[in-house]
Amino acid sequence: MSVIDPGDLHPFEAAAPAPVPSKETLAAAGDILRALAAPVRIAIVLQLRESERCVHELVGALGVTQPLISQHLRVLKAAGVVRGERTGREVLYRLVDDHLAHIVVDAVAHAEEG
Repeated sequence: MSVIDPGDLHPFEAAAPAPVPSKETLAAAGDILRALAAPVRIAIVLQLRESERCVHELVGALGVTQPLISQHLRVLKAAGVVRGERTGREVLYRLVDDHLAHIVVDAVAHAEEG
């Protein structure tokens, strides 16, 4: 029996095929990526990566109108990227988890390398 040295294989032959997630998982991932596809939503995620924020703080930080921030937050919330928690008269928004921030930070870093 002969042993194949992995160095003798073509680079694409060396790795086993990656498992394919379920259609539901792929659809959910697509929803998340579509939700992150707008520049203002990317900026919101970067802001929320630092700390939870209310709408008026996002308006001040991003220089975008309150209705537009609210619209983008609705998209992010529907996709499960952010969640809001009411505290008194304000709603504080935060990222659902750090994975989403990593996706955005990596995309921004890649774009800056351009």
